[in-house]
Amino acid sequence: MTPLLWIVVKMGIVTWLALLLASLMRAQGWTPPGFLLALGNRDNMPAPSAVAGRATRASVNTLEAFVLFAPLALVAHAVAAANPQVLLGAQIFFWSRLVYLAVYVAGIAYVRTLVWGAGYAGLVMMILGLG
Repeated sequence: MTPLLWIVVKMGIVTWLALLLASLMRAQGWTPPGFLLALGNRDNMPAPSAVAGRATRASVNTLEAFVLFAPLALVAHAVAAANPQVLLGAQIFFWSRLVYLAVYVAGIAYVRTLVWGAGYAGLVMMILGLG
């Protein structure tokens, strides 16, 4: 597997874990009632705590970003354009998303936006590297 495809796989895992963590935090799945709630239809979910709300928003944003990242990486791989610029952009995107998740859940507002911008700069690098 190429380094670029490996980043796609890792980003998919990170996205899934972020969604899972947010869901467990919202349902308080580590408690017996929360575990039963998480196993059910989730019709009567409690209001999220501030941290659980941030985890949910961060996970949804990560899913949206992954939807933008994956096609770029797969196209670069398919057309053999996985050059150093594309790979560096993908690495910047991946590591920025990890930091973004931590910073968002921690509630560090302005840093969160800077890290988000760094991740999208990685996407722009990937786009420019395709040409």
